[in-house]
Amino acid sequence: MTATDVLLFGKDAEYYREHLGAEFPDLRLHLAQDNGAIAGRAAESQVLVSMAPAVNAATVRALPRLQWVQAMTTGVDNLLIMPELPPGVAITRVRGIHGPQMSELAILDMMLLVRDFPAVLRNQEKHRWERWPQKLLVGRTAVILGVGSISEELAPRCKAFGMRVIGISGRSAPPPGFDAMMPRERLHEAAALADFLVLLIPYTPETHNIIDARLLSAMRPGSFLVNLARGNVVDEDALAEALRAGTIAGAALDVFAQEPLPAESPLWDVPNLMITPHIGGMSDTYAEQALPTLRQNLADFVQGGAGALKDRVERPARAGTA
Repeated sequence: MTATDVLLFGKDAEYYREHLGAEFPDLRLHLAQDNGAIAGRAAESQVLVSMAPAVNAATVRALPRLQWVQAMTTGVDNLLIMPELPPGVAITRVRGIHGPQMSELAILDMMLLVRDFPAVLRNQEKHRWERWPQKLLVGRTAVILGVGSISEELAPRCKAFGMRVIGISGRSAPPPGFDAMMPRERLHEAAALADFLVLLIPYTPETHNIIDARLLSAMRPGSFLVNLARGNVVDEDALAEALRAGTIAGAALDVFAQEPLPAESPLWDVPNLMITPHIGGMSDTYAEQALPTLRQNLADFVQGGAGALKDRVERPARAGTA
């Protein structure tokens, strides 16, 4: 195979070049931090390696020979609907590496919610000494909607805190760390059992607003919702109303229907709601975690081009096409 130009785009570009350059001598690895730096030979790249949200129309227009986008994220929603990205360009992504960081954020959210730790921080700002009995995770029930690789890492961590774990999935036998499994048809019944309803389900038309007013009303007043999945699986208006009414005790959201969450969004001021800026999948070792996927996909590309890439993401057909 003749030499191929690969554009490593973003803050981890130098790390990837350092660890892959000698291994792939037939690849010319170029670096760019932003669209303005895509010039010269880099603009001839057939391969783009980037975090998906960093890729926009200008990025694609700067790469007329593009054959493959390796997204260094799991989510590729923006790429799937980007009209500037030619339909023949292959898309692959990184999956199966987010379990540690997602699980730790879920545990952190549950601990902060059950102990009302935001109130502790507010009291510190006011120099106010106030004590109350601290609620524990031990003995509480976590219901996890969506049982996959991340859930399978979260469940044993919950068990280490002495929790009961129920998974909502079509799987019949509980994976390690789960006490029981229930089908999605019994979601409302499971929600009534939950001290914490943790969302790790993919976003699809079937899961759009799956957490709606009716589901929230099935939860107990002392229960909590944690969403680390996608913003559109939760009816945000219904959640805000449930929190204001005390239907549930609190919630933690890391993902939103619109991101970044606008400064004028009413969610910022909803009582008993903790907001984090979509950091669940992030870690200080992310490039190291993602490197094996990039290495394998580059090897496949060198051997057989874009057609040899495994686990390609299927793109929806555009209007007017067969």
